[in-house]
Amino acid sequence: MLKKFLLPAIAAAALTAPMSAQADELSDAVAADMPQLMDLYRDLHANPELSFEEVKTSAKLAERMRALGFEVTEGVGKTGVVAVMRNGAGPTIMLRADMDGLPVTEQTGLPYASKAVAVPASGVETGVMHACGHDTHMAAWIGTAQLLAERKGEWSGTLVMIGQPAEEIGLGAKAMLDDGLYTRFPKPEVVLAFHDAAQFPAGMIGYSPGFALANVDSVDVSVKGVGGHGAYPHTTKDPIVLASAIVMKLQTLVSRESSPLDPAVITVGSFHSGFKHNIISDEAKLQLTVRSYSDESRKLLLDGIRRVAMGEAMAAGMPEDRMPVVTLEKDYTPSTYNSPDFTEEVMAGFRERFGEARVMKVPSVMGGEDFSQYLRASPDDTKSLIFWVGGVPQAEFERAQAGEIALPSLHSPYWAPDAEKLIATATEAMTAATLGLMAPSAGQ
Repeated sequence: MLKKFLLPAIAAAALTAPMSAQADELSDAVAADMPQLMDLYRDLHANPELSFEEVKTSAKLAERMRALGFEVTEGVGKTGVVAVMRNGAGPTIMLRADMDGLPVTEQTGLPYASKAVAVPASGVETGVMHACGHDTHMAAWIGTAQLLAERKGEWSGTLVMIGQPAEEIGLGAKAMLDDGLYTRFPKPEVVLAFHDAAQFPAGMIGYSPGFALANVDSVDVSVKGVGGHGAYPHTTKDPIVLASAIVMKLQTLVSRESSPLDPAVITVGSFHSGFKHNIISDEAKLQLTVRSYSDESRKLLLDGIRRVAMGEAMAAGMPEDRMPVVTLEKDYTPSTYNSPDFTEEVMAGFRERFGEARVMKVPSVMGGEDFSQYLRASPDDTKSLIFWVGGVPQAEFERAQAGEIALPSLHSPYWAPDAEKLIATATEAMTAATLGLMAPSAGQ
């Protein structure tokens, strides 16, 4: 998701950065836990489950959390897990990991590659893979839980750890909130998460204060026409011509109506109409993804799509009863916002622990993450941060910098991170951040 122009700077830092700038008892403990965390990672990687189907996955996580002494509730938001550890007076901190895989057939060649198959909402059987790295998220989440459970003398407050379903379809966080996450369980003052990154080397940490990921809207546009014979177009109203005009005009919402300083994206990902060479159809269907950061920018784009569709139809002489129908998917993914001052405070601690070269401020991205829902549900009382942890094996990164290979992205069937470095870094970072936030003096 990062722009390529950043990579040389990241590469230079990666080649000079030690893996541990601050060798201490915590980093030693992470290293000692890595063999069993890697066993867990390989098991999760080989056995992914689709969104809202994470039954076996959540059971594995719940079992481990109970063994660590957490109060565990399963089935929150359908397949979510909530684990609570109360340890005296102090702040309530929530750590989140997402659990679902993707309908992707794995092609990494790993000895523990997923062979799972399933039938997603499309109705077409497909392979299932942790192509977005949620297996690394869960392994680091368990690693963090273990370290914090062993160090109850070093922190005070209430720790809430959640295994979230259905991030890949943007519905899991809302499902857990709708099922009483903030009412049945202690409401957090801080929510923390990380995401693996396929753009920079394993062990690097990236962050974006403020807006970090985008609003994600899905929009369907049904463009009506009057069908007929392709040889006599004058007797028809061609929906393909009209839909094409709409597609072209939509681009001006970004290029001429949005501020150049306010990122926005409208992509027409699907355009379908007709079934035969010589028949003009009576309908064309467009599917759009719309990305923005602020609520104001989102409204400008969505209102503009309706206006453009109607205006082009009027210009084409469509009768009133054949106007386009614009349908906005009800459940959208809101933009993810990292509380700026809080983010910088946490990153200052990371720089001290890992070294300046391994912690880098990076541009926001137009991808989406439903981690955003946790701050949206309590904007006045909660601080929020999600950061990136690089996963690209160093040798592959260097080859990519030399132009010898192209790196696979997240969601690629070829995504195979250096899981050991990624999980170790994320576990140490999440644990250190939590201990800092919940130090007895910090919570009083």
